[in-house]
Amino acid sequence: MSIPNIITLGRIMLVPIIVWAIVSSQMEVAFAVFLIAGISDAVDGFLAKRFNMTSELGALLDPLADKALLVSIYLSLGIWGDIPRWIVILVVSRDIMIVTAVIVSWLFDKPVEMRPSKVSKLNTAAQVAYAALVLAALAFGFRSSPYDIILMGLVTVFTLSSVSLYLVEWLRHMSTIEAK
Repeated sequence: MSIPNIITLGRIMLVPIIVWAIVSSQMEVAFAVFLIAGISDAVDGFLAKRFNMTSELGALLDPLADKALLVSIYLSLGIWGDIPRWIVILVVSRDIMIVTAVIVSWLFDKPVEMRPSKVSKLNTAAQVAYAALVLAALAFGFRSSPYDIILMGLVTVFTLSSVSLYLVEWLRHMSTIEAK
């Protein structure tokens, strides 16, 4: 197993720690662990590309780690009322739709190649920025307005755009299935 994959597995193992920190109102810890996870994401990506350590396992684990972290943070913050529940539903529903589409594709023996689009990358960046802002505001007791509203708007626009693009691409991909 490569060093980038080990780092990614470490990021996955940070998920329960950050959830514990949020539900225990240890927001400084939650923010610090979130920063560590972000730095580890950058480090594993750099190592994989710079030293030609990319792998199929890494290509699967890295987005899984990102989604596990973001979904867990959004769910935890939403349950505790620190972010609006509608944005939690939007973010989590998008990921459920994408995973469902991949599973259906496999079931019909038409696996779909997973390539994040530019909109999807912008979506992830907006989700990360919003989560970081909320965690930082809770950890250090500052008022995040109006930046939280701006980031919520960006998360909403990019999430809806991303899921729409994935849906169109998936429907195009699946349209070649013959009716029986």
